[in-house]
Amino acid sequence: MKDLYPSRIKGNPKIFERMDPVIHDSTEQDGPLNQKELDFYEDNGYLFIPNLFSEAEVEVLQKELKRNMEDNQGSDAPHVVKEAQSDEIRSVFDVHNNDEFFQDLSSHERIVNIAQQLLGSQVYINQSRINFKPGFKGKDFYWHSDFETWHMEDGMPRMRAVSCSIILTDNYHYNGPLLLIPGSHRWYVQCVGETPDNHFEQSLKMQNIGVPDHDSINWLLEKGGKIDSATGPAGSVLFFECNTMHGSNSNISPMPRSNVFFVFNSIENKLVEPFANTSPRPEFIANRTNVKPIEPKAFDFTKKKIAMS
Repeated sequence: MKDLYPSRIKGNPKIFERMDPVIHDSTEQDGPLNQKELDFYEDNGYLFIPNLFSEAEVEVLQKELKRNMEDNQGSDAPHVVKEAQSDEIRSVFDVHNNDEFFQDLSSHERIVNIAQQLLGSQVYINQSRINFKPGFKGKDFYWHSDFETWHMEDGMPRMRAVSCSIILTDNYHYNGPLLLIPGSHRWYVQCVGETPDNHFEQSLKMQNIGVPDHDSINWLLEKGGKIDSATGPAGSVLFFECNTMHGSNSNISPMPRSNVFFVFNSIENKLVEPFANTSPRPEFIANRTNVKPIEPKAFDFTKKKIAMS
């Protein structure tokens, strides 16, 4: 397969326009988003929806978050990632496979129908995780495009995926919310450096390869004109395009910042061999086996019932 988005190069990186649509042949008749919301996503590369889940649902979500963290606190399993300089949990991966509650949540019609509308097809979960950023201790995530990593290290062929971040604690400007450069999804930024095998063992704690250079970030910021932050109450949901440049600061406030994160990939965009010519990353990071379209479900958190929509 021809590599349309080469990266991990030697020498000077280049920036070039994306070769894939942002909205994939969808209109407001194809899902819950209206035309104004679709246009905002296409122009900015993200859409923040406040209070998509109710207070009663958030209460259950937070209890399940706490339970999952306690269940994994002493775990040395590969899918439980600790901070680079402490034993604090940074992320728990593959929650759509190894946790029944979050498996149900990943198929909730409220988020799946939006993902299908944006991507113009049925979808599957390419990656899932819970991100913990505790007060005083939560570390930063440097600027990056998810697609660059997923393309080079996982073999995602095209820009036809969307990340869905369900905010489980109130996000303020001071507790390390996600930062995004609007419009950056329209440009592909090459990164410098050869990718070693098993790079994920280091990059999930702190990424050094597959991050853009300072000049490229400055260029994107000049194009976008600003940096937006995803702030809002628990129960809000952020959808952002797979190529949107984003990152977050460390959390030195007392307020935790946690979210559950689902990557919806088009069923027509399944992973191939990594374009970095490395071994594929493990299944808990990039789902490439038993890939099936999600059947959206109605999930009543307060009554713990699952029903097909």
